[in-house]
Amino acid sequence: MTLSLSNSPSAKLGVFGAAILYTAAGFGALVAPSAAEARSNAPFYTAELSQPATERTVIAGGVAWTCRGTTCVAPKGTSRPLRVCRELQRDTGEVVAFTAKGEALEADKLAKCNG
Repeated sequence: MTLSLSNSPSAKLGVFGAAILYTAAGFGALVAPSAAEARSNAPFYTAELSQPATERTVIAGGVAWTCRGTTCVAPKGTSRPLRVCRELQRDTGEVVAFTAKGEALEADKLAKCNG
């Protein structure tokens, strides 16, 4: 029994089309945001100021802060939390509470932030 592979243009086009579809599907799965990324819209940093911020958006500590009243939030940056806090304090005034990834900055570090 002899197996004959078709070399017709329509067969080649079908194989090519299937290859494109599989490639697109695989690439889409790689670049689509995961469930963990979708949940990461929560702010990484949260700061409570003693006085309301004068501007709604502040760039401090290498991140863009969004402020409403005395509360400012920002995504994760590359600097240590104390440094981010200090830079925010320089731009907005006294910081009365600061959290990074849900963990509050210790009292002595908060004092250094404002010092």
